[in-house]
Amino acid sequence: MGKCDLSGALLCRCNLRGSNLSLCKMDGADLRLAIYDSNTQFPDNFDHRNSGAVGPGAKLNGAFLNNADLRGVDLRKAVLMGAYLSGTNLSGAILDGTAMAGADLRHANLRGAMCRGTRFGTSQLDMADFRGANLESAALDCVDSIRGADFSLCRGLDQQLEALLNRDALELDQWNPLTRSSTRTSLESLRAKNSSSEQN
Repeated sequence: MGKCDLSGALLCRCNLRGSNLSLCKMDGADLRLAIYDSNTQFPDNFDHRNSGAVGPGAKLNGAFLNNADLRGVDLRKAVLMGAYLSGTNLSGAILDGTAMAGADLRHANLRGAMCRGTRFGTSQLDMADFRGANLESAALDCVDSIRGADFSLCRGLDQQLEALLNRDALELDQWNPLTRSSTRTSLESLRAKNSSSEQN
C-alpha cells in the first residue's frame, strides 16, 4: 500500500492477508477480527498480535468469535484460551500449536482443519465437527466434554483413541444430527480402520 495514514482507521473484519502495511501509520487503528497471515507486513512498532486481529500468533484470550467465518485461516501458535468459538467455521484452518484451553468450541466446524499439537485443554467440544481433521499430537485428554463431537476420518488420534472411548457414555452416545453419527460411532470407525491397516 506504500505510505498511508491509517491512524484510527476502522479495519474491523478486513482481509489483510498478503497486505504490505509496513510503511503505514496505524496508531489507534481498529483491527478487531481483521484477518492476516504470515505474508502480511505490519509497521515495526505495531503490535498486531495484540490488536484483536486474527492470524498466526494472535493473542485472542477470551475473544468473542462465535459463528465467525474463519475458513482456511492461519492461526498457527495463536492463543485462544477461553475464547468463544461456538458455531465458528474453522474448516480447513491451520491451528497447529494453538492454545485453546477453556475455549468454547461447541458446534464449531473443524472439518479438515490442521490441529497438530493443538492444546485443547479444558475446552468444550460438544457437537464439534472434526471430520477429516489432522489431530496429530493434539492434547485432548483434559477436554471438558466431547458430547456429540464427530471424529470420523480424523488422522493422528491413534495414541488417544482408547482414552476417548473410555469417556462417559452420555458423551459417547450423543447423536449429532448434522453429521448423523454419534461420538462413539465416529471413534470406533477410526479403531476399525486402524485394525484393518495392521492386518494388511
